[in-house]
Amino acid sequence: MKLSEVKNRLSGLNNVEFLLPDGTKVPEHFHVTEVGMVHKQFIDCGGTTRSEAKVNFQLWNANDYEHRLKPGKLLNIIQRCEQKLSLDADLEVEVEYQGATIGRYGLDFDGAAFVLVSTVTDCLAKDHCGIPPAKQKVSLQELSVSSDGCCTPGGGCC
Repeated sequence: MKLSEVKNRLSGLNNVEFLLPDGTKVPEHFHVTEVGMVHKQFIDCGGTTRSEAKVNFQLWNANDYEHRLKPGKLLNIIQRCEQKLSLDADLEVEVEYQGATIGRYGLDFDGAAFVLVSTVTDCLAKDHCGIPPAKQKVSLQELSVSSDGCCTPGGGCC
């Protein structure tokens, strides 16, 4: 989800809710402790130099059980960060949230709440690093039986 989409969604909400990928709610007393720009430069295993930039939200649970972040407040935080950090509204948003370790998630919206979407690692240079393409999985039921009777009972192939 892009930052511009987050801002548009916030303007129509009464409450800010985040859901973990399994549907569990992030506790209502969370804080957004950081809004920032994350710029990553790297070289993939095929030798290609790459760059990516994302807007980052860090969610944190405190012992402040009376705290509730309202949509207008989060929108103000985002707008202040856009000005001070020159954030591009077309950048994707990633969210950091503490589980067993710090998790990095994509962001989606289900109509009422923001949903943290699990991310995965991937090789960006499969054509350069020798990883064979994934084999196509075929169900044995989909295989046709040859007309010569081979590999059928009494067909003599075994």
